[in-house]
Parts: sequence; C-alpha cells; structure tokens
Amino acid sequence: MGEELQRARIVRALAEEIAGREDPHAVAVADVVARAGVSRRAFHELYGDLEEGMLDAFDWCLRLAGAEMYAAYSRESRWQDGVRAALAALLGLLDSEPALARLSIVYALGAGGQVLQRRLEAIEVLCEYIDRGRLEASCRTEPPEMAAEGVVGAVLAVIHTRLLAARAQADPAPLSDLLGPLMSLILLPYVGAAKAGRELSRPTPPRLSSGRGASAQGSAEGVLAGELPGDLGMRLTYRTALVLQTIGERPGASNREVADQAGIVDQGQISRLLSRLEGLGLIANRGGSAGAGPSRGAANAWVLTPRGEQVERGGQPRARRAPG
Repeated sequence: MGEELQRARIVRALAEEIAGREDPHAVAVADVVARAGVSRRAFHELYGDLEEGMLDAFDWCLRLAGAEMYAAYSRESRWQDGVRAALAALLGLLDSEPALARLSIVYALGAGGQVLQRRLEAIEVLCEYIDRGRLEASCRTEPPEMAAEGVVGAVLAVIHTRLLAARAQADPAPLSDLLGPLMSLILLPYVGAAKAGRELSRPTPPRLSSGRGASAQGSAEGVLAGELPGDLGMRLTYRTALVLQTIGERPGASNREVADQAGIVDQGQISRLLSRLEGLGLIANRGGSAGAGPSRGAANAWVLTPRGEQVERGGQPRARRAPG
C-alpha cells in the first residue's frame, strides 16, 4: 500500500515537472523526488530510470482517460452521441488536469520508444471506435479507409496546439470549448457537411460549460491506486492519496486549503471526500481549536488520525506536529 502512495506522488510530480518546463526533457530524477517528497531510493525501488517512470505515468493517463471515455460512450445508444459523450469526457478531463494533459498529449510525442508505442496502441483503439461510423455513413460516397485515422490525428493535433498555446496565455480558453468544432470534424467523413455542421450549434453540456466540471474532477478520483488496509469499504485512489498527504503535511488545513493542494476545484466534491475519510476514521476535524473538537461556525481544521497516518505513510509512523 505504501508503494502505491509513493507511485501516486511520483506520477503527479512527473506531470507537474514536465508541465512547468519549456524543455520537459530537462527533468531529472532529483527534480521528481523533491517535488514528490520521496527518496531517490524509493523512486528506484519502483523504476529503473526516469524513462520507466515516464512510461508508468503515461500509462496512468491512458487508463484514466480510457475509463472516463468508455463510460461516457457506453451510456449512449447511438454512435454519434457516444462519440460526442466520450469527446466531452476527454476534454473535461484535460481541462481539470492540465499537468496530466501536457504529459499525455504534448510530451508523449517526444518521449522514448515505449511511450510512443503505447500512444500508437491508444490511437488504434480510438480509430476502431471512430470507424464504427461507417455503419451510419450517409454520404453519397463511402468514407475512405483512412478516415478514422485522419480524424483521430486531426483531433489530437488541435488539442496539442491549444495546449502549447495555453502556456503563453494568462487565461486560456478551456478545451471544452472545442467540443462542437471537433465533433463536426469527426462526423464530416461519415454523415456529410450538413449534419456535421449541426454540431457547431449544439449546446455544451452543463458539466463542461466551465471546463472544470465536477464530473471531470471526479474522474481523477475514480482511478484506483490500491486498497485501503482493513475492511474500510473504500479504495485508495490517486486523489485520495493526495488529500491524505496534504492533511499530513498541513495539519489544521481547511477544506479550501486541502482542495487547493490536491487540485480539486469542486467544493462539493472535497466536502464529500473529507466527510467520507472522517467517517472511516482516517481524519478528524478539530474545528480550528486543537483538541477541542469542532466548533460551531468555525472553519474546518483537518488532521490525520493515528490510523490515517499509517495509511498516508504506508504503515510508517509520522512524526507528530501540532496543527496550525
């Protein structure tokens, strides 16, 4: 379990180091372990070298995006609606996780051979789903065999360009704004210009209107990192690990402080997650007054319980610090 917590920290650290640099290839193991708060030894117990760590981080991104997109696609009965739902899920996820977006979309093109191979495999899967549009094709001429490959490549290229441009913009437009134009691009070879053009005027789903919806935030929470010890009825996720780590490092942190450090935008989500962790006996709310319990009207002040410390540290006791 401790290994999974360290893995989650390293994945996040890799993504953030890459996202914050003009030259992602300048990232070194020392940078990653410093940001992740783990030792170099811990890193090398998981990975032989930095490229191996990058591959694991890229695989994590693929699993996260794949799970979100497949779930969205499967809820729809029509191919066109399924593709739109999957694309909306992807764009919302990339908006909510910009560091992971840069790692998986931008950095992957210049990564090692193993990462490029994984990328090709993922593209092949996407092409298979897009090519199902042949069954619904309504054009006078059959779409060319390479239509799906061209569509997927074009969509990824547009997202890649927007992510690069966003680095120089103070307030870049959310990728979710591309839903209509990208759907029109995808549909064009299969249903023709008239029907494809209708996508440009379809409203953006409410959960994507800000590019930071709760669904996109929740998707990161849904990727499982490992089992919590004992019969707690909960899986330890990547996002949960970050919340526990934040509280361990900042005892007395409020809901907002925990959310900011863990990258959770939706306040309802952080409230639900903290309440659940409290119910599991992993954290306690001291309400701004150490040892006095929650006070009416006071801001929440979260600390790890002894069991929470064991979970957060992988069974290793944490040196106790006074909150505040």
